[in-house]
Parts: sequence; C-alpha cells; structure tokens
Amino acid sequence: MNILAIDSSGLAASCAILSDGVIRAEFFVCNRLTHSETLLPMVDQAVSASGLELGEMDAVAISKGPGSFTGLRIGSATAKGLAEAVGIPVIGVPTVNSIAQNMAGFDGNIVPLMDARRNETYTGIFTFTGTELTVLREQCAVPLGEILCDVNERGKKTVFLGDGVKVFAAQIKEECKVPFIFAPPDHALQRASGVAVLAEKYFREGKYLDASDHVPVYLRVSQAEREYDNLRTHENV
Repeated sequence: MNILAIDSSGLAASCAILSDGVIRAEFFVCNRLTHSETLLPMVDQAVSASGLELGEMDAVAISKGPGSFTGLRIGSATAKGLAEAVGIPVIGVPTVNSIAQNMAGFDGNIVPLMDARRNETYTGIFTFTGTELTVLREQCAVPLGEILCDVNERGKKTVFLGDGVKVFAAQIKEECKVPFIFAPPDHALQRASGVAVLAEKYFREGKYLDASDHVPVYLRVSQAEREYDNLRTHENV
C-alpha cells in the first residue's frame, strides 16, 4: 500500500510517502513561505525521492484540521486535486491526532497544543496502548485552563507538544500539577509522516472518501466569518 501524505495545517508544511509501513521519503519546511509556494514542489520531490510514481499511490492522506484556515484550504485543495488526477480516495486525518502520533512509545498522556488564538487551543488527550494511539479526549477548541484541569484530574505524567507550547508554556508551568515535559523540537510539530501512519490504519478500516467529498474540519468559524456575523448583528439592531 502506497500513501502520499500532506500536512499544511500550521506554520510548517510537510509531505511524506509511506509504502507498506515504511516512510520512503519525507520533506518538511518551516520557513514562513506560504504553503501555496512550497507544497506542490515538495510533493514532486517526495514522490521522486521515494522511487515511486504518483500513479502508484493508493490514496492521498491530508491533515484535515483543525489548524490554520488558509493552510487547511490549501492542503485540502492540493490533496483533492492530486487524488482526482490519479483516481484515488482521500483519507482525512485529524490534525491533533497526527501530532500525538509523534510521541509513539511515550509512557503517559500526550497533549498536543495548537495556538487557536483568542486564548484558546486546539487540543486533545491521547495515550498509546502498545503501538496503538488511543484517544482519551477528542480534539476540541477550548481555553488552556480547561485542558489542564482535565490533565490534572487524570493524574498521569504528560508530554505537551505543538506550536501552542511556546505560547502557553508559562501557564502550563504554573497550573499543571502532574509531572510533565515538553517534547523536543524533532517531535514538537505536526509532520506528514504522522499523518501517513494513521492514514494507513484508517484506510484498512475503510475510513476514506472520494476526493470530491473531502472537506476540512475547522472546529470553529474563521475571524472573517465572526466579523461578518457581528456586522450583520449591528445592522439589525
């Protein structure tokens, strides 16, 4: 089974090729260029470096959100375009789950944190049962204090990772009552390899869609939509 995986849900963009359980190639950049500039060239490089052809892919996997609204749209459009061109399905992988996959083997709870702005985080709580990622709390958009209360109540050592760690580090150090660590840089951000590993499992479980049916998962409305709703509310007062 060959899977082309893409992640453009945050500041970093990445692409990976997984073939029969082996990551054959992965490209990762976090250089503040727009994903529209970096994503397709990375796909071309990854496919070429893997020794495979795009037509040999069985599915395209995409980090489906939450995350940057613009990044998710770019990634979704890229994945759908590639899948439609080859005639293969799209596998949507929750972003927070794929970040947690980075910590395979960690003996404790795993809490990805993405900066969702407005003092909120996209997050969830996970652990590994053997080699299987287990969801303890589904991905959600909540204030950091809410997820820290949940972490404290569970009473297990915890690793925090994701771009939100830098934003929330001081609050974590003050409010987290269980032993914890911050993930090292090579495990901290979302990567397409994590998307690919989960996507292979989802594919075997039949969790895939026709390219035309895939849509990103935002968890909440965009700032532009909020401002538009506020404007309409004021106009109707």
